[in-house]
Amino acid sequence: MRKSRVPLVLSGVLVAGSLVAAALMYEPRGAEHEGPGRTGPAREEIGPSRGFDPAFKMRIAQAEAYAKSRPGFTGIVVRDRRTGAVWRNANAATPIWACSTPKLAIAADLLLRDDLGSITLGDEDRELMHRMLHASDNDAATTLWDRYGGEKSFAPRFRSFGMAGIKFADRHPDSWGWIQASANDLEQLIDFVLEKMPARHRNYLVEEMRSVDGADSLDTNQRWGVWGAGDAAAPGNKNGWSDDNDDGSWLMNSVGFVGPREQFTVALMNNTQRVEDGYQVGKETVTKVSEILFKDYFS
Repeated sequence: MRKSRVPLVLSGVLVAGSLVAAALMYEPRGAEHEGPGRTGPAREEIGPSRGFDPAFKMRIAQAEAYAKSRPGFTGIVVRDRRTGAVWRNANAATPIWACSTPKLAIAADLLLRDDLGSITLGDEDRELMHRMLHASDNDAATTLWDRYGGEKSFAPRFRSFGMAGIKFADRHPDSWGWIQASANDLEQLIDFVLEKMPARHRNYLVEEMRSVDGADSLDTNQRWGVWGAGDAAAPGNKNGWSDDNDDGSWLMNSVGFVGPREQFTVALMNNTQRVEDGYQVGKETVTKVSEILFKDYFS
């Protein structure tokens, strides 16, 4: 959902962190885990498109060429959780306002803190969490953010998920809607959800992301971006979008997974640098990238 703000200039390079700190911070009860069964290195960070099969390398080349042809710029990260292969494009480390994508991190953190017993999530909290994920409800996110400690409590936990490059806006402190992140940061977040969360929480978040709102509403529809992979790819995503860039152009972001057993993690962050029809332009860009990469790949 759109989040009103007046962003600072986007610049610099961010480096995603490891997941070790998260393991130390959280020891949730019943921390059962299930993975996709990697056959290659678990966390190897390798160069552009190496480690993928030839057919997928062709898709990567096509997706990269398409992204370069579009207005603005797009940060892209794709990871094959089975083999460990990773593709990061040239803008993967470029910071962009994350809009509503940190709502996934809010949900992950609250579930883990509830496991620890440091908070107790009630029925109202869980309904707010559902609304925040399903329809990207800003009011639900703000209520949970304020109720459970704001930036002081959430920020270090977000970084422990691997989002080492996130930055909160000095002009608007203590706001989930004023976080800069890169595609690297968002991919680390979804990787944490799928690899490190207890199975019952991961399954809940996966189901929420696979059933996001698809209504014909600019404020709630999230069936775009990673969703462009198509039904056969069983995608799920959490999206974030806003027209409050400095020049009025749109920011269109999508983070999620694709494939059987959530084989691929995907992070797409687009700054349209275009005001006119910016929402449609950015939406088309990130959705088409996912379509090029994954449509019919699993059939």
